Parts: sequence; structure tokens; C-alpha cells
Amino acid sequence: MKPDIYLYIFVMAAVTYLIRVLPLTLIKKEIKNTYVRSFLYYVPYVTLSVMTFPAILSATDSVWSGTAAFAAAVILAYRRKSLFQVSLAACAVAFLTELILF
Repeated sequence: MKPDIYLYIFVMAAVTYLIRVLPLTLIKKEIKNTYVRSFLYYVPYVTLSVMTFPAILSATDSVWSGTAAFAAAVILAYRRKSLFQVSLAACAVAFLTELILF
């Protein structure tokens, strides 16, 4: 049973290493394709969003309070409020929704 575990760890390490190293070794010139450049530009933002969104919904006792806080944050961010104002309002909405619902 133990050799299987080491094999799995080795395969995971190899795949993770190859995903990070292959682009660095294969692409030596500057990327000039506008589609690829715009895709690579947005990768960090999408990755952060994908990791953050589930945490927003599950951060409170109810999904509804997380959804309400998310909606408030989106509305305030769309209106170009500061990050402090957006986060403060989202926390307040989540808190008040939890008080009202439970």
C-alpha cells in the first residue's frame, strides 16, 4: 500500500512541476498575439475570483447572508466606491442579514 502513495505523490509533483516549467522553457520570445496576451492578463483575476467566490457564500451560517453581502459588494464596487467602503458594507449587510434571518 505504501508504494502506491509514493507513486501518487511523485506523479502529482511531476505534473505540478511540468505545468510551471514547460511554458518557461518552450516560450522564449515575447508573446505578440493580442488574444493570448489578453488571456494571460486576466488569468490572475479569474483565479482569485474562482477561489474567493465560494468562500464568500460559505463564510456565514446562511448562504443568503453571503449572497446579500456579495450583492452589496458588487453594487458598491460597480459604483466605484473604495475597497474599504465595499468591504465594510458587505460585512454590515452580512451581519444584519444574519440578525434578521436568525
